Parts: sequence; C-alpha cells; structure tokens
Amino acid sequence: MHSPSTATPEAAETIIAAARRLLTQRTSPLLIALDGPSGSGKSTLAGMVAEALDATIVPSDDFFAAEITDAEWDMRSPRDRAATALDWRRLRGEALEPLLAGRSAQWHAFDFEAGVRADGTYGMRAALTKRHPAAVIVLDGAYSARPELADLIDLTVLVDAPLQFRHARLAAREAACFLEAWHRRWDDAEAHYFTHVRPPSSFDLVVSTA
Repeated sequence: MHSPSTATPEAAETIIAAARRLLTQRTSPLLIALDGPSGSGKSTLAGMVAEALDATIVPSDDFFAAEITDAEWDMRSPRDRAATALDWRRLRGEALEPLLAGRSAQWHAFDFEAGVRADGTYGMRAALTKRHPAAVIVLDGAYSARPELADLIDLTVLVDAPLQFRHARLAAREAACFLEAWHRRWDDAEAHYFTHVRPPSSFDLVVSTA
C-alpha cells in the first residue's frame, strides 16, 4: 500500500490526465465531481487538480442543508439523510449552471464555524462566496456526484481510502465530541450512498489516497 504522501499526487495525476483528454474534445467548461466519504482526501486532491488545470473549485459543503436540525437528522433513516444532506437544487442553480454557462457565480455558504443557532438549525455566511468562470470546474465534496447533477457532470471521480485512514484524518482536524456525533449521524448515510446510490462501479474513475 502506498503512503498518503505518495498516493495523493498519483491520484491527482490520474484525474488531471483524464481531464486533459476530455478537454481536447470540447470548447465548453468541463465539470469534474470529486466525491467520496468523509476524510478520503477530496479537498487536498481538488487543490492539486485545480492548480494543474487552472480550475475553479466549488465546495459542495457550502450547500449542506442548513434548515434541518440535528434532532431531525437523527430521526431520519440513513437513506433519507443521504438524499437530503446536500441542497443540490441551490448548488445547481447558484453555482454550477452559471459557471457552466461562462458566468460568474455567487452564493451564501453554509456556516460551519458559527455552529448551531437557537432554533437548532444552522446559518449561512453573511459574506458571499464568489467564483469566476473557468475552463474546468471542480465540484469537491461528499454527495457531489449525486444523480440529480448527472446531466451537468463530465467526469465523476470516487476518492477513497481505508476506514482507518479516513478516521485518522478526521480525528486530526476535528474535536472528539464533534466526531462522535458526526460518525453516529453520517457514517451510515455515507455507506448507503456509496453502496446503493453511487457504488464504485458507477464512477468514471476510482482513485485512492492511501
């Protein structure tokens, strides 16, 4: 098995090579979806790909469903959580469609840092997130290759790593109390999504960061 330090650049090169092949066949913007479970290394890869291709990055986390409380999430089945975690309509209308049409895009991103509001929901950042059009757009985040966006996406990539690698990465960047609730709420949802909605065989590319 590769070490993460060598596997991630190799994975990036695989994606970059595939994107360059597709770019020779088109004049319109190319949309790449980097999907994968939490802690798989998607954002690191997105940065590498964007730097090599002069791409613009759209984080799917910006479009997390803010209006649903933690208590409501906990009452939903893994299937329902996976289906509603991402506000894909807003992602599509505010970010992807404008950029693919060669226009700038702007949106209010989900505010993770502010935390839960008094009513149990989350808020959006006051400042607008802005992105300029580019020849390549990288959609980075879990659930980014969901079927409702399939007609817009040109290259779907599953970014994967063994469970122990993913959990170690999450533990290095998040507080233990947050992760306990996160794993309880989202591990089963991700397992459902990557088994029943977007299994590995449904992706154009599967890369490993471990």
